[in-house]
Amino acid sequence: MSTPDAVEPTEFPSRMGKVAPRELALHGYTRYEQLTSVTPAELLKIHGVGPKAIRILEEELAARGLAFVRS
Repeated sequence: MSTPDAVEPTEFPSRMGKVAPRELALHGYTRYEQLTSVTPAELLKIHGVGPKAIRILEEELAARGLAFVRS
């Protein structure tokens, strides 16, 4: 039996808080590379993922030479 906290670990930084990484993991996003196939708007539809999380993820993606899909 799993609990909401028993989700796959993510690469995402702790400065995002606890909710955004957990919700991203529940939706199948645990690695930066996976985020290159979605737009920020798609991620904002996930409960707990807000503008701050998107800004942090954009910075982290850019630091790795990656980016979100642009619509």
